[in-house]
Amino acid sequence: MKSPADINRELLAIAEPVVRASGYELVDVEYAGSPSGWVVRVYIDRPSDTFPPPDLGPIGLVDCERISRELGAVLDVEDPLPHAYSLEVSSPGLDRPLRTAEHFRRFAGETAKVALARPLDGRKNFKGTLRGVEGEGEAAQVVIEVDGTAFRLPIGDVASARIVPDWDAVMRARQGALRAARERRGRAQR
Repeated sequence: MKSPADINRELLAIAEPVVRASGYELVDVEYAGSPSGWVVRVYIDRPSDTFPPPDLGPIGLVDCERISRELGAVLDVEDPLPHAYSLEVSSPGLDRPLRTAEHFRRFAGETAKVALARPLDGRKNFKGTLRGVEGEGEAAQVVIEVDGTAFRLPIGDVASARIVPDWDAVMRARQGALRAARERRGRAQR
């Protein structure tokens, strides 16, 4: 019987070429049980070489529906799961998962939470500022600064990692957008 980690790796291997061929970047795949059954969550984004996207905007419902149809058909043929599941495709969101060395490089300077599969110096969880990646391939290490100390985490030992959104900045931007919309409406009514 395959472990959930084995199934997750298989899902990544199946999803990556489908998503890439459709013009998107595969951010991550999550395979997990939920109260309503098993779920395969697929996070997609615009390719990193067009990040931020010049004129395509953020990932939307049409993008998610397209990948859901294409990937769903491939998963039906490949049949990697031993039971029924629901397929969910979405944007990575503000608390986007980080999986590859490129993800950690791209989001250097951001606050992130990183959980290791095996402890490093007796510690598995780290929350701090990403400083990038050192090394290449299997030897690559994520560098994260926590309370003034830089930790080098083997990328192969990262169980999960996510950006920690700056909710104050998000709310300020939202309030600014609302204010601008009110001003445009006021000018239009004059």
